[in-house]
Amino acid sequence: GAAMSTLNLHWSVKWTVVALGFITLTVLRSQLYGAESTVVLAPPALDNPKAEGAPQTAVIAGGCFWGVQGVFEYVRGVQKVVAGYAGGDKSTARYETVSTGRTGHAESVQITFDPAQISYGQLLQIAFSVVFDPTQLNRQGPDWGIQYRSAFFYADETQKRIAEAYITQLDQSQVFSRAIVTRVDPLKGFYPAEDYHQDYLIRHPTASYIAMVDMPKIESLKRSFPELYRGSPVLANAR
Repeated sequence: GAAMSTLNLHWSVKWTVVALGFITLTVLRSQLYGAESTVVLAPPALDNPKAEGAPQTAVIAGGCFWGVQGVFEYVRGVQKVVAGYAGGDKSTARYETVSTGRTGHAESVQITFDPAQISYGQLLQIAFSVVFDPTQLNRQGPDWGIQYRSAFFYADETQKRIAEAYITQLDQSQVFSRAIVTRVDPLKGFYPAEDYHQDYLIRHPTASYIAMVDMPKIESLKRSFPELYRGSPVLANAR
């Protein structure tokens, strides 16, 4: 039906990218992991101190949620990462609808983390350093559309202040060659994606799209944040 047609169209775009071969791979890695992203960015000057307490959550968008979820599942202190949708209404939080780019949703992940082991600011630092290019507007690498925008959906004023201050800090340091376009928006709701999207990178590490676009991010995490890299990922759908 229409849903499957939309899904097939979305995947066909991914496989078209794959079919372009090593030239495309070189371009993508240059865009996403080029000189301006090979050095770990400075941590946020404004951040929550690490402290014992109840688990906290962060909702982050940064392109196709397969890779975003996959990276954060390898981060120490993270307890669970769920792929889903944020920015739109519950009634439109379905993959085939979100893929039209007309729902207001962004493909996002909800990260549950231990505040004693990792801070909200460190999650943002990883996002900017490893997960996405914050200067790309309404796209990320081979994926185009407002549903692939980068955004931090804040749950409270503290998260908002940390995210906004960090963006200002990075812009002023001119670590990126262009202005950051990552949005900081209020979290109105997070809606988990369909089961077949959960843990996609972990379940399909050798799939061409994952191998080309996302697995280099895992290597970058391991290389750039060795103290925060965990060898065994946590799973959204643990069996």
